[in-house]
Amino acid sequence: MIRIPSPHRDSLLGVLRSPVYLRWQAGLQVFWLIALIQAPLALRGFQWDWMGPTLASLPVYLVCYVAVYTAPVARLPFNAIAISALGFVLWPVNPLALGYVVIGVTLLAYSNRPRLWLGGVAVATLVTLVWRYAFDVPLVHVAVVFGAGLAAGFSNYLYVRGARRDAELRLSQSEVRRLATLAERERIGRDLHDLLGHTLSLITLKSELAKRLALDDPSRARQEMEEVERVARHTLAEVRSAVTGLRAGDLSSELVSARLMLESSGIAFTAELPAELELPEQTEATLCLVLREAVTNIHRHSRATEARVVIARNGQEFSMRITDNGCGGLAAHGNGVSGMRERMRQIGGRLAIDSPARHGTAFEIGVPFAATHRMERRA
Repeated sequence: MIRIPSPHRDSLLGVLRSPVYLRWQAGLQVFWLIALIQAPLALRGFQWDWMGPTLASLPVYLVCYVAVYTAPVARLPFNAIAISALGFVLWPVNPLALGYVVIGVTLLAYSNRPRLWLGGVAVATLVTLVWRYAFDVPLVHVAVVFGAGLAAGFSNYLYVRGARRDAELRLSQSEVRRLATLAERERIGRDLHDLLGHTLSLITLKSELAKRLALDDPSRARQEMEEVERVARHTLAEVRSAVTGLRAGDLSSELVSARLMLESSGIAFTAELPAELELPEQTEATLCLVLREAVTNIHRHSRATEARVVIARNGQEFSMRITDNGCGGLAAHGNGVSGMRERMRQIGGRLAIDSPARHGTAFEIGVPFAATHRMERRA
């Protein structure tokens, strides 16, 4: 079994992160090799004068062609030119070698160097003119090399330029998220230091004092320990308040984060959110966590191309529907889903999942407004 080498980090597939379109195009173009043998065989019959050189050209072509996609981009022009040169060498005995020439010229456009590609088209056209007089090549083949080299090459050039920009955008978005995460960690560290540093020092000093007074003045030691307990409870309340603030979020911001995550993965994202929708802080924070978990499932497992979130108020119930067109088959009781169900139970809501295999996944979330009002009064 022939094993295709893994793409080099600086290769066309490596730089563009192996886009599906490029891989399919690379695979489909190889099938023209059937015509390279079948057409002369039907017109002229089996003859070693053309079959031998044609068979000998196949491994050379396949090695160079695979290298165009998997070898470093700096070597792409060499491999593309080698394919065109192979076509000119084979052309006198097999007219279908025209395909080698056209493929090699159009692959030059992937190098993202327009002058090199256009120069390749010009040189290939001139050599084809020479071959017309040297080997009686039909004039239409000159037009084919020139026209296909420009048209298909221009399409390849535009695609690679757009794919490179998309890859750079994904990298910049990842860097922004990384820096934002780092800044948030530093802020949390500073807040916790300010919140706990002085208090823990105070608790340590009072505990040491109570230990020294335990035998000589038990009543004073008891007072100190009561003071330690009071300070500890107050600090615990402050920590809980701080953690609640860290976890809290709003649905609008969470939708922005969802869009960044999904669109960086090539998943089109749309969302509908009412202009005004007031929810208790704890309810909204819980819904943000549920939305984040659902979007993470889409990003990691769905293989979807589209995702949609619709948030609305239906009578006396808040609803949120999250759908994708991916592979479906999401386990109804996985760890992530179980956590989502538990969070919804805590706020008196419901979660329904419909995930048929190969037909996408839909999360249906509902919270009665009566439940949100009870939580607001309890808070």
